[in-house]
Amino acid sequence: MLERPGRMTQIFRFLRSSPSIIFIVAGYVIFTGGIARGGYLSPGDHAITLTHGNRERSAIVHVPPHAAELRQIPVVLNFHGGGGHGANEQQYSLMDQLADRETFVTVYPNGSGRLDNRLLTWNAGTCCAYAVINNIDDVGFVRALIAKLTDSIPIDPRRIYATGLSNGAMMSYRLAAEAGDLIAAIAPVAGGMVVAGIKSSRAVPVMHIHSVDDPRALYAGGLGLPFPLTKSQVFHPNVDQMILRWAKYDGCSAEPTIVDRRSGGEHTQGATRYVYSPCRDGAEVDLWKLTGAGHVWPGGKQKVMERILGPSTEIIDANQEMWNFFQRFSLPG
Repeated sequence: MLERPGRMTQIFRFLRSSPSIIFIVAGYVIFTGGIARGGYLSPGDHAITLTHGNRERSAIVHVPPHAAELRQIPVVLNFHGGGGHGANEQQYSLMDQLADRETFVTVYPNGSGRLDNRLLTWNAGTCCAYAVINNIDDVGFVRALIAKLTDSIPIDPRRIYATGLSNGAMMSYRLAAEAGDLIAAIAPVAGGMVVAGIKSSRAVPVMHIHSVDDPRALYAGGLGLPFPLTKSQVFHPNVDQMILRWAKYDGCSAEPTIVDRRSGGEHTQGATRYVYSPCRDGAEVDLWKLTGAGHVWPGGKQKVMERILGPSTEIIDANQEMWNFFQRFSLPG
């Protein structure tokens, strides 16, 4: 349902007082309610709630200014990292600025946790924490969320995309592996696939963004550092091997082509883009391999918790790169 101002005091207070453990930026979001002509959500931010799996679940939906001009509008699902929530991911990734220029809807779902609206995680397979321990059906939640949004936004069902940071990146991989009929393409950032198998009946386009110097989601794979203030650790896949696995599943060429190289930045950073193509079903598998950057959203909010996450970077704009990628793909008609 659409949470109007008088009914969202609890959510608003939480967003103002809830910092993340890692991965995210402290801050809050001001929600604007309203219905545009034709019964659709008006431009701005909206709180959406629904019941799934006997739990109340929620998301922030950002509608761009010119949404009403489109008969059908693309959607990008952006999943927060472990220990965070949707408002922090919205503030940190800065994706809404691009969404307003390019006219697509951004959705920031909230994971689950013991404290309802704090320290939330996604059940991405073997990670993470509460969501995995309690076997939360997050794929089912995403399906229900999209169905809910179709009541208030003229969504283009062929152009629904997924991205996310860290545990959120892992969640986007699970959607690609198990909901390829719903998700047209994914662009995970700083997090690998931790679900056992790929079950999609179609080749899903993938753009992966990751730094070899990520101190938390280890590029070479293995057991990462404990979450701050906890003993909880996550086993990460080797990124190169994971990308090769997706390239093989998507029927891509065995060897990638280097299509872009960049260098510079405060920490002498670099970025190289590898492309596996052609692939079956017109798909493509891309890897942006960064150096000198940390466990961060490239081009997002800078200098955030660098002692824990490592250096920020603007060597690429993750939002722009993934949107350029997403626009090339849609589900078969």
